[in-house]
Amino acid sequence: MEITLKEAQIKVDDWIKTVGVRYFNELTNLGILMEEVGELSRLIVRKYGEQSFKESDKNRELADEMADVLWVLLCLANQTGVDMTAAFEKNIEKKTSRDLSRHQDNKKLNP
Repeated sequence: MEITLKEAQIKVDDWIKTVGVRYFNELTNLGILMEEVGELSRLIVRKYGEQSFKESDKNRELADEMADVLWVLLCLANQTGVDMTAAFEKNIEKKTSRDLSRHQDNKKLNP
């Protein structure tokens, strides 16, 4: 089943209000987001980088770590009134107009 960003925001909000009791405050959620990004980073460094896995890292899944990051980001979006669909579409437009030829003209990317 595919869901949109808007549907994901609604699912997170419904879960928070029924299972989670209430949102943590925004500052707490920012700290949690940083923790989750750190966990994702740790796994990517071990999987694709040069560090070896520690025993505690071996059962972690990349998809789950990414979903944890998305979850907290959606919490923050809900708390601050950000429509992630609109924000993402606007961000793509910004990147497209700003970087229209930047990457194509980059000799490091296109030798």
